[in-house]
Amino acid sequence: MLSSDPALIAALRADLSAAPFTVERTAAVLGPVAAGALAREQVLPAERATRDNPDPAAVLIRLFTLGDPVDRATVDAALPALGGAGALALGLVRDAGDALIATCDLRPYGDQEHAWWLASDLSELATRAPLSEDHVLGVGGASTTLASWTPRPRVGRALDLGTGCGVQALHLSTHAEHIVATDISDRALSYVRFNAALNGQEWDIRHGSMLEPVAGERFSLIVSNPPFVITPRDHGMPTYEYRDGGQQGDAVVADLVTRLGEHLEPGGIAQILGNWEIVNAAPWQDRVGAWARAAGVDVWVVQREIQDPAQYAETWARDGGHQSGTTDFNQMYAAWLDDFAARDVTGIGFGIITMHRPESDREPFVDLLDARGPAAAPMGPAVLAGIQARVWLAEHDDDAILDTSWSAAADVTVAQHFRAGSSDPEVIEVAQGGGLGYRESLDTASAAYLSVADGDLTARAALAAISGLLELDQDELVEAMLPRLRRWIAAAILR
Repeated sequence: MLSSDPALIAALRADLSAAPFTVERTAAVLGPVAAGALAREQVLPAERATRDNPDPAAVLIRLFTLGDPVDRATVDAALPALGGAGALALGLVRDAGDALIATCDLRPYGDQEHAWWLASDLSELATRAPLSEDHVLGVGGASTTLASWTPRPRVGRALDLGTGCGVQALHLSTHAEHIVATDISDRALSYVRFNAALNGQEWDIRHGSMLEPVAGERFSLIVSNPPFVITPRDHGMPTYEYRDGGQQGDAVVADLVTRLGEHLEPGGIAQILGNWEIVNAAPWQDRVGAWARAAGVDVWVVQREIQDPAQYAETWARDGGHQSGTTDFNQMYAAWLDDFAARDVTGIGFGIITMHRPESDREPFVDLLDARGPAAAPMGPAVLAGIQARVWLAEHDDDAILDTSWSAAADVTVAQHFRAGSSDPEVIEVAQGGGLGYRESLDTASAAYLSVADGDLTARAALAAISGLLELDQDELVEAMLPRLRRWIAAAILR
């Protein structure tokens, strides 16, 4: 466990700032080749780039990222205010004769506007061994996905459910007045307290499983990277606290979706990640839709990926640091395949679930979208706009849509594709430059509408003019266009 001694934390912060130990500086020290190799979990180029380099950032990379022993005098020089003795007192390193060896991973982290530092357990790259079951994960693919997709309006109370080392809480600190961070792992909470202190934050940190620590409380924003990995039970599998919720199949995510709405303030938003099982090749919307309809709040799900059982087993067997072909790897691989076969699971979906508590007594909406292509980064602004658009649609009827003057969004383009030698387009397509990159084929009438959607005419007036120009029945055109208009409003094609 790490110490959060204020004086030692202040000395460490001063040293990290002076180094400077930043994302930009570490990238410069490593160079593009070594940085790219490290991202691919290859450490040799990074070791070569930092070996015998006295630059404080290089020393800190060797110590805290690569897990190499570093002699005490070199550590003292890289951390002049804290020193090796202070690092020992904080629990950041252990004594190894004339050298010090890191007990944790400590690295810079940030977004476009903020710079932080994050401590977590050493990765398998540094330890050269599989992860322990109580491993506290640092910044990973799931945490960066959640951070990118989270909408960030100014809020009063926010909840980071299953905080891990506190990645999402750091992001919440940029736009939330009060943050509650929970986790079932005492080891994780030790890191959270340390990271909060190191980054000058004051969070309400609570121990407990899932929603138990916040029983009866509501929040304006909830984020969660829950232990959503579907792991076989009763197969002698290692149970990693950071990813395994201890329930059968996808029950962890199902329970969270059906219960989370109780903890949202009216108008509040929850953003979570999840896996779900696809059984007997049935549409994924059947299973996830049942959870959404039981939630009692608005639910918008975007499925981003589907893996078959073998792909899923390979991904998560490797995730713990086990190498393909080893006995442990093969045993886990077989356990996953047996577990999925027992429930007739033919695929596993991954996606982002956005929930919103209506501010009125209207019927909640459910929108289940499959979008596996490129997405904007960050996606948070598009998610917030998408929720606002869907709320508007849920609260307004067809007449309101037709009596509104819509404008095509600035990132919307319409392309015409011609066969060689033809004067008429074979295909007309609308494409969105941002968000989820929405695309749809158009007919002549819908293309004509987008060409005049500049905020001057109501949709009703524009469609009346188009029906006359194209010699179409106006009522039939309106009836055909309304579903398309709803899709475009939800996708932010129209604003």
